[in-house]
Amino acid sequence: MAEKEKYEVIVVIVNEGHSDKVMDAARDAGARGGTITHARGSGTKEIEKRYGIAITPQKEMLYILVNEKIRDSVMDAVNKAAGLDTMGQGIVFALPVNNVSGIKIDQ
Repeated sequence: MAEKEKYEVIVVIVNEGHSDKVMDAARDAGARGGTITHARGSGTKEIEKRYGIAITPQKEMLYILVNEKIRDSVMDAVNKAAGLDTMGQGIVFALPVNNVSGIKIDQ
């Protein structure tokens, strides 16, 4: 019996207007696409003072489903394109996915 493929969802939170950079980097690293939603951050002036970064309240959240084999390369590419040290000020993390249905993923 063939081993079942394992998938993870990469979640990216970036300042509004930076989702194209994220998706371009993710695709270049092997991802096929993603879902983008709009969100609002709840950062405070205290965070700005402590960490020396401006908090932009308008955010975009991206959900990118990938085979676990390419998770690290996609996360690294996204971090380089729109991570905390960029104008996107992105946060990137991954979560395991127990089951996938309704899509075909050839990765």
